[in-house]
Amino acid sequence: MDIPAGLETTSNFNKVCRLRKSLYGLKQSPRAWFERFTKVVKGYGFIQCQSDHTLFVKHFPEGKLAIIIVYVDDIILTGDHEEKIDLLKKLLTKEFEIKDLGNLKYFLGMEIARSKKGIAVSQRKYVLDLLNETGMLGCKPTETPMDTTVKLEESDGSAPVDKGRYQRLVGKLIYLSHTRPDISFSVSVVSQFMNNPTEKHMTAVIRILRYLKMTPGKGLFFQRTTKKEIEIFSDADWAGSVTDRRSTSGYCSFVWGNLVTWRSKKQSVVARSSAEAEFRVMTQGICEGIWLNRLLEELRVPLKHPMVLYCDNQAAISIAKNPVHHDRTKHVEIDRHFIKEKIEEGVFKVSYTPTNCQTVDILTKALARVNFEDLTEKLGMINIYNAA
Repeated sequence: MDIPAGLETTSNFNKVCRLRKSLYGLKQSPRAWFERFTKVVKGYGFIQCQSDHTLFVKHFPEGKLAIIIVYVDDIILTGDHEEKIDLLKKLLTKEFEIKDLGNLKYFLGMEIARSKKGIAVSQRKYVLDLLNETGMLGCKPTETPMDTTVKLEESDGSAPVDKGRYQRLVGKLIYLSHTRPDISFSVSVVSQFMNNPTEKHMTAVIRILRYLKMTPGKGLFFQRTTKKEIEIFSDADWAGSVTDRRSTSGYCSFVWGNLVTWRSKKQSVVARSSAEAEFRVMTQGICEGIWLNRLLEELRVPLKHPMVLYCDNQAAISIAKNPVHHDRTKHVEIDRHFIKEKIEEGVFKVSYTPTNCQTVDILTKALARVNFEDLTEKLGMINIYNAA
């Protein structure tokens, strides 16, 4: 803190400033605010979910519920009991200074649009602001976010670029990937070179921006459906990194036919076989499914079991179902036991899907235009701003 203006100081000044009120921006202020909010909300009968501590749920005797989700001081309040929700708003007004913005249309840079068919979530304004800030509004658009012929390396011989600018750009792209799984792999790749970016790395980032110029309004669409199951797709690009030969994991989860979570990340160790790489991502996918199942249980949402994990590696599926130990399974023993246990418990079943039908391919490698467009459609991505 700086000494307030007008306060004279001397060489033997030994006083300190007394903090009377927690200030916005201090490290402990979000914690203090959330503890206070949690105490108030629990006092109104809400239960803090264990699967997500920022989610609060209250069930009513008639089978209805109210849900609160919190991000710092931005709150979404939803449910199917309108009277109780209105009462909760009045109660919160007594405790905090809140502003009711009506139906959800804009939240943390995300635009929400509703129709009878479902809900669309996009970040069109965020994309246009990013393109305007970088001077790319008039750039030549491209149809895919990454060139299939380019393999990025740490030291590629090209000249270094402004490290701060590179990090800011990639950071904004990481936030954008919250509603854009189509750029998740390319953003994951360029984020690996934050320390020493070069012109070649910056060219890859510019390529992503050119792709966004082509599709600024694309986003996720959550449609009404009668399905009541969780489906996980997992895949790995074995030894895909030319720098350290580590594999890239990719998985995505569909709840009731709609994409909910996804991830593209380079594995932390080198896989000795494609089956080992697949095993690691299968384990991550199963953990994600278990978390989603626990979350839905806390919401008391009926779910069809077992959950289905789709994989395109026949060897990995065979080893998961075969209880026999041999040399080929020593290096994946822990993951193998975990997967086998969940299969035997009836929590999951592992099914084969052909490589050409593997939805999660878009999260593990750069694809050509035809395959890329096909998979973005399978992920449930649409452009509600498209004139057609």
